[in-house]
Amino acid sequence: MKLITFETGGVLAAGYIDGEDAVTCAAGEAARRAVLGAIEGGIEALNAWKSGGGRRIPLADVRLKAPVPEPLRDIFCVGKNYYAHAAEFHSSGFDSSAREAVPSHPVIFTKATTSVCGPGDVVRGSLDFTNSTDYEGELGVVIGKRGFQVSKEDAYDHVFGYVTVNDVTSRILQKNHNQWVIGKGIDTFCPMGPWIATADEINGDFGDVRELELVTEINGEERQRVKVADLIFDIPTLIETMTRTMTLLPGDIIATGTPVGVGIGFDPPKYLKAGDTMRVSITGLGTLQNTIG
Repeated sequence: MKLITFETGGVLAAGYIDGEDAVTCAAGEAARRAVLGAIEGGIEALNAWKSGGGRRIPLADVRLKAPVPEPLRDIFCVGKNYYAHAAEFHSSGFDSSAREAVPSHPVIFTKATTSVCGPGDVVRGSLDFTNSTDYEGELGVVIGKRGFQVSKEDAYDHVFGYVTVNDVTSRILQKNHNQWVIGKGIDTFCPMGPWIATADEINGDFGDVRELELVTEINGEERQRVKVADLIFDIPTLIETMTRTMTLLPGDIIATGTPVGVGIGFDPPKYLKAGDTMRVSITGLGTLQNTIG
């Protein structure tokens, strides 16, 4: 099942994709938190949506938004979680996180909820006064069940589904402030979407989330391509690590890290500029496209 939040006729709505249609399950102000409510409600909520018989609208006639426009909490993010990217970033001169190129433990930081925007939205690169805006295509894991001290063996039981995320970053702010929140939490610097695919759909279609492939293109030029299987710290490890000391809640989103090919890895760096188009595609999760403004 693919859950969406969208706009039609100037009205915000939420529901799911069925074939070439968007099926409306909530509209108006209630739609703002409807997908989050469905995640919290689990299988019973999803079954209620399926049996509700909401209005059907051709997907071509709606504008998709971030599936969770207002996340419950900041987006949890993982740094340096693909081997080649860890080396790329460490050698760039911008890595203030550690002396080691490949981390021995997951590097965790957050992006503010106000950084979230949706497919087609303009990412406000003008807010980065250092002119060092960069892209990071990533797989997002959506938590479906409250979890504390979750083992690796039980971790996937806590996953609701998956979503495409672009961890847009001001590299100079990231470096100057050592901790990464300011450089990564800029308004609109977390495009997300176009939908959340439930875990059972991904597993049913592709066998395993590790088989998904991520591709990032900038102005039509391929910059990143990787299989999720290449993560240094896999999804169960991330969930076990994070819940060892803190509780994950339904609706929490974990951006699992970006592969090699970011702008800072080039010599000279290929920073984004106004008018540039970013496209992040992940198998089964559609394409997230945004323009730099």
